[in-house]
Amino acid sequence: MEEEKVWSAEWIWLDEEQAPKDGKPYRLVYFRRSFDVPEDAAVRLSVDVSADSRYRLYLNGEPVSVGPCRGAAGTHYYESVELTARLKPGRNVLAAKVLHFGKGSPHPDSVISSPNGAFLLQGKLMSENGNEVEDLSTSGGGQWRCRPDLALSLLPETHTCVGGGEAVDGFQLEHGWTNETFDDSEWPAAVKVSRVADPLYGALTPWQLAARTIPMPYEQERSFVRLMRFDGDMDAGGRLNLGEQQLQAWVAGNEPLRLPAGAKLNVELDAGELTTGFLRLIAQGGRGSEIVFICAESYATPEGKKGVRDDPEGKVIQGYRESYRVAGAAEPQQEIYETFHYRTFRFVRLEITVGDEPLIFCSADYRETGYPLEVKASFASSDPTFTPLWDISVRTLQRCMYETYMDCPYYEQLQYSMDTRLQIWFTYLISGDDRLARKAIFDLHSSLLPSGMLLSRSPAMLPQVIPGFALFWIMIVHDHYVYWNDAELLKRYRPTIDAVLDWFERRTGEDGLVGPMPQGYWSFVDWVHEWQSARGAPVPGRRVPLTVYNLMYADALNKAADINERTGRRDTATEYRERANRTISAVKRHAYSEERKLFQDGPGIEEYSQHAQVWAVLSGAVQGEEARRLAVALAEDRSLLPVSYAMAFFYFRALSVAGEYDRSYPLWDMWRDQLKLNMTTWLEDPVSERSDCHAWGAVPLYEFPCEVLGVNPAAPGFARILIEPKPGPLQWAEGSAITPRGAVHVAWRIEPETGRFSLRASGLQGVPVEVRLPGGFSASYEGLDEIEI
Repeated sequence: MEEEKVWSAEWIWLDEEQAPKDGKPYRLVYFRRSFDVPEDAAVRLSVDVSADSRYRLYLNGEPVSVGPCRGAAGTHYYESVELTARLKPGRNVLAAKVLHFGKGSPHPDSVISSPNGAFLLQGKLMSENGNEVEDLSTSGGGQWRCRPDLALSLLPETHTCVGGGEAVDGFQLEHGWTNETFDDSEWPAAVKVSRVADPLYGALTPWQLAARTIPMPYEQERSFVRLMRFDGDMDAGGRLNLGEQQLQAWVAGNEPLRLPAGAKLNVELDAGELTTGFLRLIAQGGRGSEIVFICAESYATPEGKKGVRDDPEGKVIQGYRESYRVAGAAEPQQEIYETFHYRTFRFVRLEITVGDEPLIFCSADYRETGYPLEVKASFASSDPTFTPLWDISVRTLQRCMYETYMDCPYYEQLQYSMDTRLQIWFTYLISGDDRLARKAIFDLHSSLLPSGMLLSRSPAMLPQVIPGFALFWIMIVHDHYVYWNDAELLKRYRPTIDAVLDWFERRTGEDGLVGPMPQGYWSFVDWVHEWQSARGAPVPGRRVPLTVYNLMYADALNKAADINERTGRRDTATEYRERANRTISAVKRHAYSEERKLFQDGPGIEEYSQHAQVWAVLSGAVQGEEARRLAVALAEDRSLLPVSYAMAFFYFRALSVAGEYDRSYPLWDMWRDQLKLNMTTWLEDPVSERSDCHAWGAVPLYEFPCEVLGVNPAAPGFARILIEPKPGPLQWAEGSAITPRGAVHVAWRIEPETGRFSLRASGLQGVPVEVRLPGGFSASYEGLDEIEI
């Protein structure tokens, strides 16, 4: 993104002469800038702020911004923050803490960092009539002061990609440093690291700035809702002189825990649902005490078996750790510690070791955070089990949205093309918000390699290629076209689409099939037990063309043809359709069993999966009665390797395209089975038992509005609307789907006595509508806001 903003501020940092010689590859630095607001003067202040690698900004002790927004290599975001309403007469202070991840740091893989730490803020205090009162922008040798933090140590990363836990020594903290009353006179001035731009020679800094394009994350105070277990030694006799009633009162926030010197207490808490937030504790006294947080999605056996998620019997809480060493604030002062990074958890274990002084543990809670997703859609039906499926799907999607879409919030926080395609559709249909989708399209486009291949995920410090995921990115762009019909966005990404498709074309062999993928790439398709040795790639152990990838390539070619047709490149559209037909013909010649009437997973290989049949339908390799027959095989042939949650969305799509959607309803047992485990978000897959929150499983957010209620675009951008409910075993359903023009409400019912199907739809706003009902009824309407049949 080319930034047109004029910058006068400079990137600043701590003078390396002032930095502790501790050998840490990371550094947390505090920045402060005091200024005065004249009494009875009307002034305003807005600032633009960024950092390398992560910051939190405060005004007069109150947090006002967090960032920068995660971006792909080559794009460094800044936030614009309006602060006028927070100013007060007299002394004010802007303060920021910035954590820089240097080479070798245990840091989140989704956070791109340069070798240099840096902080940037541009803003001027302005009078009501537009005159400058004071320039508060960062500059070397100016009035911004800084100090290195000595309290933080990052623990080695264990089993996640989200960074090491925090070990913080409260004795080394500068308590109260964000407040305007704090004395920073002994802090040194910050030094200049770099100008923002070099207009004379065009030499690029590591931070190519772009304005944040998505809203700020929400932050909301939350408390734990349930005490799960506790144990420990409360006195020299080793007795636990503490009752459950006292701990319940502490969890409820009614009274503090008063722990004697030398006590040890372990407490396990339940947030009630899997969530994301900044952990926080408040304490008094207890000098030298240590408090450890251990965060987990679920209880599990020491070997990692989970079962019912909130059943602690024979299980433990294991996960990433945060620890805090209490400095011992005397009453009435309070000592507050909050994690710098947000964490993911449902269950938290507190391990409290009291030092030589009694500890008053006032509270342990968290500030929930995430993308501010506004859920506008709704759904209800005659099947009561569908209600929790909808609710859990919404929560799962919410937990996998922050500054990017992410596969899972606990383990990776990475934006993969496959996961993101589904998440974007879910977001469109329940909120009509495409801001994070547009950013995701750009993030993934920004990962383009010189060869024409896209990375599987972006932003990410560790590059990875899953070839099929590049095709999913093309489908994401096409999905935006279907929902929004924005031609300018399509034009922006045509060159990248061409590059990806040409990469696949160059790998096409004489047999017409896209050949085996490079050995350094991961040919992942789905988490299937029989494919585990190849980590989810079909026909493990053999380097052959993959049927699924060839059919996905054909589907992407046809979608790219639509994009080019819409944007005036008809010759390219024709070429892409011809290539798609050629690829499909090659698959039919080499990877179709005439005996079994099924598509093989590879040419001439007697291995069969639901995946190959699904993509045969979706790519148009089979149509009409042939597609219907294949859909029946999908549902009935138990020899086919089954899709997991990852590919379930496409299984549903194939049944719908083939006209056999009613056969999908038994598949919901995969989700109902998770309800028996007391899940509050959806599993990654049924094979590994790793992540408890993967948004590719939030399939009800598509199926219920688009298939059960039947609301779909009959033309790009919902210029025409199709309402075609597929009731299956249901007797009634009602709810809404969100379109670019707003919510379309649908309610239908099957009369039990007569079997008559009635339907009411509203919110149509005069858009042409086609209605198709079970039993063959079909009608078109135009110029109406509501119809009733």
